[in-house]
Amino acid sequence: MKNAITLLLLALFFTAHAQMDKKMIIPPYLQKGDTVAIVATARKHINDDLKLAKEFLENWGLKTTIGSSIGLDNHQLAGTDEDRAKDFQTQLDNPNVKAIWCVRGGYGTVRMVDLIDFSKFKQNPKWVIGFSDVTVLHSHLNNLGFQSIHGMMPVNIPRATPEAKESLRKAIFGESLSYSIPYDKMNKLGKAKGELVGGNLSILYSLFGSASAIDCTDKILFLEDLDEYLYHIDRMMMNLKRNGCLESLKGIVVGSMTKMNDNDIPWGKNALEIIQDITQKYNIPIVYNFPAGHIPDNRPLVFGRQVTLEVSENATVLKFE
Repeated sequence: MKNAITLLLLALFFTAHAQMDKKMIIPPYLQKGDTVAIVATARKHINDDLKLAKEFLENWGLKTTIGSSIGLDNHQLAGTDEDRAKDFQTQLDNPNVKAIWCVRGGYGTVRMVDLIDFSKFKQNPKWVIGFSDVTVLHSHLNNLGFQSIHGMMPVNIPRATPEAKESLRKAIFGESLSYSIPYDKMNKLGKAKGELVGGNLSILYSLFGSASAIDCTDKILFLEDLDEYLYHIDRMMMNLKRNGCLESLKGIVVGSMTKMNDNDIPWGKNALEIIQDITQKYNIPIVYNFPAGHIPDNRPLVFGRQVTLEVSENATVLKFE
């Protein structure tokens, strides 16, 4: 009996370490002449021209193919769930397509993700790019062991800052990526190293309990959100706290909390203060107002990549390995 318990403990030990040492697969970086597919996985995009997006990619020496989901109109969504899944599957399986760029967010990706067969993707991975509702794909791909890029989408091009555009180019072409931002008085100082995960808080909250749920263990968590009531932010952060996510993290990066709403009777804290209040007991570095999310200066983040987060009184540095 004693020997059996010892063997069980050893097995659990080595399993845990194997999971910690698991290397996330990096899809091939893009090269000039490669093709990027633009698809809609959620809200519809009626303008099927996308001239600006094509010019944007052409300036980097890339080609563009427009998916069949672009232009479809099913109330809020870009066609049926099957329509969007079929288009995404087509681009996923096409060996000539080297990256998939989601045209916009909204809502609907969660309705089609379980219709996708990732078998061919596992053999020939490619970059999936987007943010907001695309968090569904980021979290799902992370659980499959693949890196992806949280970044601006075609609909964001007109308002995007030069820094957001240039850093996206660096990310997809595999150039060195590092950010240094000014000190924020809300920050919690410290240094941590770990795998970067996360995305839109509302989407992450909705994925718990599913096959796409985020794994927080020893991770550095990025959070952002848009157009939520403040008490919703509190409720979702309390969920992260009560399910053990927050206490298992190595660090937190808080991006933009844009266009938040309040009730007639005020909640009493803004979104950042809510996050600060719930996370203050954890002895980990936390940075606020990081330039990523629903803002023009939406810097790309490579999810699944090991990063070093250093939060000091001089600046915050986020460096990707």
